Amino acid sequence: MTAMLARPLAPRRLADDRAAERATAQRRLMIMMLLYCAAVVLVIGKLTFYAVFANPASATTLLARGARGDIVDRNGAPLARTIDAWAIGVHPEQILGDKREVAQRLAGILGVDEGKIYGQLTAKNFAYLERNASATLVTDVNAIGEPGIVFEREAQRLYPQAELAAPVLGFLDMAGHGASGMERAREKQLTNPTATGRPIALSVDVRVQSALENELGQAVTGFKAKGGAGVVLDVRTGEIMALASFPTFNPNNPGAAPAPQLDAKGKQLPGPFYNRVTTAAYELGSTFKPITMAAAIDSGTVTSMARRFDATQPLQIDGFKIHDHDGQNRWLDIPETLIHSSNIATARIADEMGGDKLARMFRLMGFDQPMPFELPARGRTLFPQKFSRVTTMTSAFGHGIAVTPLHLAAAYAALVNGGVWHPATLIKVADPTAVPGRRVISQATSDRMRQLLRLVVTEGTGRAVDVPGYRVGGKTGTAEVASGGGYSKHTNVSTFAAAFPMDAPRYVVIVMLDSPVAAVTTAAYTSAPVVSRFITRAGPLLGVMPDASRDIDVSELLPLIWHRPGEQTQAKVDPE
Repeated sequence: MTAMLARPLAPRRLADDRAAERATAQRRLMIMMLLYCAAVVLVIGKLTFYAVFANPASATTLLARGARGDIVDRNGAPLARTIDAWAIGVHPEQILGDKREVAQRLAGILGVDEGKIYGQLTAKNFAYLERNASATLVTDVNAIGEPGIVFEREAQRLYPQAELAAPVLGFLDMAGHGASGMERAREKQLTNPTATGRPIALSVDVRVQSALENELGQAVTGFKAKGGAGVVLDVRTGEIMALASFPTFNPNNPGAAPAPQLDAKGKQLPGPFYNRVTTAAYELGSTFKPITMAAAIDSGTVTSMARRFDATQPLQIDGFKIHDHDGQNRWLDIPETLIHSSNIATARIADEMGGDKLARMFRLMGFDQPMPFELPARGRTLFPQKFSRVTTMTSAFGHGIAVTPLHLAAAYAALVNGGVWHPATLIKVADPTAVPGRRVISQATSDRMRQLLRLVVTEGTGRAVDVPGYRVGGKTGTAEVASGGGYSKHTNVSTFAAAFPMDAPRYVVIVMLDSPVAAVTTAAYTSAPVVSRFITRAGPLLGVMPDASRDIDVSELLPLIWHRPGEQTQAKVDPE
């Protein structure tokens, strides 16, 4: 009876066992699916964490280094532009292989120190191995197959002209912001999304810039000068056609610029990022004499070019003695005072004019304040607080007052353009008729100054700049360098200030050499030849063609000059 009742239960147990097995299998499958989903969620979460939180500075950098407007020269030639590049970074905690071996392979590919890379691989935080990497470099690094090495697209700032116009353009810092030059001055405009499609057109001409840098650089190297500065200015608009400062740097790799050198006394000299045209204030010596003469003529102190002043011997005043470098030891009229660059005669003219009138002219020329200008690096001038009698006499020939070469360029433009001072600018002027300016001398005084500056070149210390056909006028300036409370007898700042063509002035050229080393270091032998070679090269580029049949009329002044080439000395009676 018991056996008969047990038989029907066997199939039921089998069914129950199978149901239990299916339930177990389903539970196991569910657990596996949950584990798989958890793993997927974990991986996605970790990737999201690294992308968003692991290196917030990286995201900021990429945004900052994003779209940035181009900078071009006045003719549209690219000076600074943004291109696509790669950044190679590493998450140290995600490195799977041997870090020493990975560092060795990376060092071979990137060409950097293995120890430095190993330090980045063993650190705790994300680090960039290479910025602005090429596609080829990315391919080579990716072949290592290390998941901890990541690649990001980023924008690279490229300066296709390399060092050309570096002091004008400046460069970007590691965060992608403008660190100097126009990159810094126009940061908002360059990063404005509504404006980045339109490039910023500068006033400079890359062809003229190249000629200026080439000639100035050769002179700085040849004369072993501490530095040099050059600027070319449109006298009608104040536009800077070229601006050069040496030593210089490559904005594509500013970190590779050489460190500032030390002088013989261990003092650090200005380095490659120091803009000598706009930042450095110099005593520019005799280049101030034409400005003093213009003030004397315009104020009525000098009414006749035949008026003479005593330069027979050094001028003694309040314990100081004023000498002439190449004294004529006689009375000098107005053309001769500039032609022979007489400190003595110029000082007497300034003394008669008075400090108030001379100071007024210097202020009208903007010498008492930094140049209103786009670049953030604008140097202060050294302007006398009081124009005593001694200060009036010495500042008349450029001692005791210091300005930047850019100040001097703007002043010379006003001397020859009809008497209107314009602020210098690095932005291309759209409408030359709407340029701001202020009258500093009369048209008649400006016309006279053009004659006198032309005579300095044809008859005086500026003969080295008499480029055939270009009708150049200008003035030499050789000033002793201030040192230790006095002046060095062996170190000069040599400057030549030129304008051309003098019958219809278009451009001013300033070239300055700081402490040239040579047997003769006066401006006539150092900076003047640089101006001559530059005008020969750049004149046609600036639209000024040589024409030997034209010149400014100086016939009324020629009879006033002694020792004209090919003529005998003529005796003159002092009109006073």
